[in-house]
Amino acid sequence: MASKRLLKRDVNYVMGDIIEAAYVHQLANPEQDPKKTEEIVDEAIQGFDELMSKINQRNVENKKQHFKAIEKELENKAQILVGKINQL
Repeated sequence: MASKRLLKRDVNYVMGDIIEAAYVHQLANPEQDPKKTEEIVDEAIQGFDELMSKINQRNVENKKQHFKAIEKELENKAQILVGKINQL
């Protein structure tokens, strides 16, 4: 089972890397519309907030299952956001 601390760190690193990649793309391609990268950054921030609130829930019956579901959700959100960055 992943600890709460490690799960929070993973969410922070993954979403931070996605935001950084979006900004790097924006700087490398100044001729493209910056609104597209800003939307990706906003989605990453919103996903971060959602995942952190789920991690901090206290009234969970099965913590192991709850944290596994959060790990899967993080992976899915990250894959979607990276796919959007690659499409730019």
